Amino acid sequence: MNELFEEDVKYASSFVKLSEEELKVLEEADSAAEEFVMPEYEHYMNHEFDTEAVPIAKKHGLFGIPVPAEYGGLGLRPIIHSLVQMRLGQLGLGFATLYDVQTFIAANIISRWGSEEQKLKHLKSMASGNSIFSFCLTEPEAGSDPSMMSTTYAKDGSGFTINGTKYLITNGSICDHMILFAKSENGKEITSFIINSKSDGFSVEAGLKEKIGLFTSDTAMLNFENVHVEKDDIIGTEGKGLHVAYSALLNGRLGIGSACIGVIEASLSASLKRAKERVQHGKEIGKHQLIQQHISAMRQNLEMARWPVLKAVIEKEAYDKKPQDEGLLKNADIYSALAKRIASRLAFESADRAVQVHGGLRLLPDVTRRAIIPGQQGGAHIRRHR
Repeated sequence: MNELFEEDVKYASSFVKLSEEELKVLEEADSAAEEFVMPEYEHYMNHEFDTEAVPIAKKHGLFGIPVPAEYGGLGLRPIIHSLVQMRLGQLGLGFATLYDVQTFIAANIISRWGSEEQKLKHLKSMASGNSIFSFCLTEPEAGSDPSMMSTTYAKDGSGFTINGTKYLITNGSICDHMILFAKSENGKEITSFIINSKSDGFSVEAGLKEKIGLFTSDTAMLNFENVHVEKDDIIGTEGKGLHVAYSALLNGRLGIGSACIGVIEASLSASLKRAKERVQHGKEIGKHQLIQQHISAMRQNLEMARWPVLKAVIEKEAYDKKPQDEGLLKNADIYSALAKRIASRLAFESADRAVQVHGGLRLLPDVTRRAIIPGQQGGAHIRRHR
């Protein structure tokens, strides 16, 4: 098992007892991550979506981790889900972003809010990786405040017609289904729907490839023109879409916070290796005080990030056992926001320090690719004021 990932597992085990089954899943995730290394690197170099990532994840059963066993998944706890995401984060945040949307967000939405019919229809194919989902909330003029969205739905016979545009959508051009949020014609209610990507009137308006990072993750602008959905496609209750959205973002922040721990670990690991190999002024650069300061700071960042993320996961597990408890929901929301805020900030700092350690090699993509940390599920400064 990867040394720093093994350290993550031992750290979590000091607070939560992990079963033999759970440990085997973590070993499988570690094996998957080893397979990801070359495809992720090669596709990153070409600034393109990693078409090999989903098949690898399917082979190792990663998509089924949070899906309840009765619907074809493994039904494992958030702590296992989080640890797997930490390992994936060591590869950069390309596939980790796809995985965050598919499992932390979409699978959890349908498990928590979906009807029995929706669970039976979608969860098994999601767990196998045969159905990839996107989460369509953000719009060109609606980000951290989803109530400002302009995508609308209107009653149309037995169902509804949806019109609007969604922006910066992860998995947008590769998804099989979407969880979409739209506002009623009177502007007073927001409802969430499941939409098939083959629906008439749906189109990928633009594949957003000119990004400064996350090249191996698919990002798109989507257009909905008179897209028809049935009443049975509503997730939860009509008019209660914001409840669905906010619970999804809580899960998503756990996913990003967990992945950012992996970024810190990758930055530290690469820097330690470089510090031993590079010789300047007659000695390894790791023996120079400035380099030691960078490495020491990265190690501190790792320790400072682990606890907030683990605490958030523990609070989420408590809430999952009593989903009607408003106090537990509040705690889970607060700690997930803190985890994402702290871990993403420390990941960015660690990536920057790794770039300094690598000196002239900072111009190479294998180093610089770790330095771009996404501000997903609300920018870091938004999280600061939760």
